Amino acid sequence: MIIEREDVRNIAIIAHVDHGKTTLVDELLKQSGVFRENQEVAERVMDSNDIERERGITILSKNTAVTYGNTKINIIDTPGHADFGGEVERVLKMVNGVILVVDAFEGAMPQTKFVLKKALELDLSVIVCVNKIDRPEARPKEVEEEVLELLLELDASDEQLDCPFIYASARDGYASYSPDEKGTDMKPLFDTIIKHIPAPKGDPDAGTQVLISTIDYNEYVGRIGVGKVDNGGLKLNQEAVIVNHHDPDKKVKVKIGKLYEFDGLNKVEVNEAKIGSIVAISGISDIHIGDTICSPENPVAIPFQKISEPTIAMYFMVNDSPLAGKEGKYVTSRHLRDRLFRELNTDVSLRVEETDTTESFKVSGRGELHLSVLIENMRREGYEFAVSKAEVIYKYDERNKKLEPFEIAVIDVPDEFAGTVINMLNQRKGELQGMAPSTNGTTRLEFSIPSRGLIGFRGDFLTATKGNGIINTIFDGYDNYKGDMQYRQQGSLIAYEAGEAITYGLFNAQERGTLFIGPGEQVYGGMVVGANGRAEDIEVNVCKKKQLTNTRASGSDDALKLTPPKILSLEQALDFIDTDELLEITPKSIRIRKKILDPTLRMRAKRNAAQ
Repeated sequence: MIIEREDVRNIAIIAHVDHGKTTLVDELLKQSGVFRENQEVAERVMDSNDIERERGITILSKNTAVTYGNTKINIIDTPGHADFGGEVERVLKMVNGVILVVDAFEGAMPQTKFVLKKALELDLSVIVCVNKIDRPEARPKEVEEEVLELLLELDASDEQLDCPFIYASARDGYASYSPDEKGTDMKPLFDTIIKHIPAPKGDPDAGTQVLISTIDYNEYVGRIGVGKVDNGGLKLNQEAVIVNHHDPDKKVKVKIGKLYEFDGLNKVEVNEAKIGSIVAISGISDIHIGDTICSPENPVAIPFQKISEPTIAMYFMVNDSPLAGKEGKYVTSRHLRDRLFRELNTDVSLRVEETDTTESFKVSGRGELHLSVLIENMRREGYEFAVSKAEVIYKYDERNKKLEPFEIAVIDVPDEFAGTVINMLNQRKGELQGMAPSTNGTTRLEFSIPSRGLIGFRGDFLTATKGNGIINTIFDGYDNYKGDMQYRQQGSLIAYEAGEAITYGLFNAQERGTLFIGPGEQVYGGMVVGANGRAEDIEVNVCKKKQLTNTRASGSDDALKLTPPKILSLEQALDFIDTDELLEITPKSIRIRKKILDPTLRMRAKRNAAQ
């Protein structure tokens, strides 16, 4: 018999990046009494790892739960960035409704469309929360119209079109039913959740069915499967079977070792879980996303959508530069292999493949940001390795025609830079799809562009718009290959010999372009020490000392003035490197180098490639 569990609601918070999801969850936690009155609470408490805090983005979806009145509300905070869309797709299977957070100024953005489309496909109830209504330039009424247009465009059902709108300032901790009134707390949002989000349904007398939608990983207990109890119940020490919709042969007998439910920010051990509960299960080593835990009498897998495929790949390899092994703790191919395959425990959108050599691994992901976060995490853990330039993953149709991934790029720029940006994207095979002026002196441009056209674009874009441009992209499928493209207009300045960079050598080299290093840094032959102002590579001797003589000329011995070097961040370095270069990553340094360090062999390889 199907029953509704009225004392539980399961919701996901979805939105475009930086529209205030995590801040909203903070407020819901605070106002439901999860924290003590005087407790010190970090901002964006759900963003738990360092990179999430530094960049102000959510990378992994997080589970939490609050109690409002007699109802337990399980909340899942999801990422907003397109590169982590795989996270959003799968967690929506655990919930009965979503809160769509939209910025009261920016309105509906590419990722808003992407996450809303996924929610509508799963027939979930929607509450729209127009956030940041305290912004001076907020335009809540227009944004409401934009969201309704988006719902129509995505073929929402009549019930979904009739969704409630809540107006909030998550930062100031209030919500209201109208944009014209200022609320005092989050009560209107809590009440709307209870009233509008359906209670979970299921058959308590049927066999157990729990679909695993997220995998957590803990050094002490190993893999932790997180999912919702769809039917039956789950008890501690219960015998069960793991099956999988996409793998009909899978049938693994297991025992439920430890069972947890979420309460605030903690996992609490429980002896049993009923229908509609979101649970975490540890003690099962071979548990994966998409698995269904069933009772042995009736093992029926719950259907689970395939996660979107990666579109970008790069090679991770053992560092073999002359400075290798001096700064890293983990440097061997075995260390690298173990770490990359361990990442697959929690990241469903990542692929790791062995190559012809044991020293190199092909790693594929959803975008440059996705892979750069992995690189940064490994670097902080003490790994030393090298990576190649990101390349897109091509496909071929039945007529053996080459296809490449495309993105929709939505760009907001001050009016005076619009022409420059259009020109830059045209050179990268982008096609302008739409252009709309905004009231505050900015123009919104919408482009369809090959994914490879965006590799290395962000740095140039920020320079061209003096840091005032905003670009958001979303994967738009595969289409015909657009022809060859030049990634970089500048050549590299390459160190001629190994040694320590000297002021005199650097002074002579800086006339050729922009330096990436300062005096006192160790360099080696074949290492890239700067960008040439022209398109070709040039070798420079940055270790050159001034020849001392007995004669002195007045003025010539004045201190040499060096321009401060341009220190590249990880993203800037990944953007800068060309296809014949590698990025050397260590816990302390990021160095760019040529794949072939020897200049003679490098010239020979270039000649052979040109023939």
